[in-house]
Amino acid sequence: MAKRKTTDSAVKNYGLLIDRNFRLIKQNYLKTFREIGSDITTEQWVVLDILSRQDGLSQNDLATLAYKNPPTLSRILDLMVKKNWLERRRSETDGRIWEIYLTEKGEQTHREILPHVAGLRTAGWAGLSEEDFAKFKEIMDRIWENNLLSR
Repeated sequence: MAKRKTTDSAVKNYGLLIDRNFRLIKQNYLKTFREIGSDITTEQWVVLDILSRQDGLSQNDLATLAYKNPPTLSRILDLMVKKNWLERRRSETDGRIWEIYLTEKGEQTHREILPHVAGLRTAGWAGLSEEDFAKFKEIMDRIWENNLLSR
């Protein structure tokens, strides 16, 4: 059997690079959360951060913004409700819809953790410019679009 020749571009495994970085970033977040004594996961942090900017989102809209399927997000929210970080309320305009709101404790938790997350973001981007970020975002958006098209 003849050996199949591949080009350099055909063997670039960008998914491995993205996954490697994602895993390390997540580990750094979890380590920091533990060090500051916070009982929060990265997924819960994402929810707190989104709601801090856009409180009262529907559960479906929140799932979309957090890149989670609705059942997964529902489990995350259940735990966050138990921690008294957020509450679900029925929409006043459509009783079938749950809207998600931060509680005072959820707002306080976000305020306490945000400086640590900002530090992680700054450290992770050290030595890189705004232009680097713009190019990075452009590349990541293109990869996203390409993968959506290949579904």
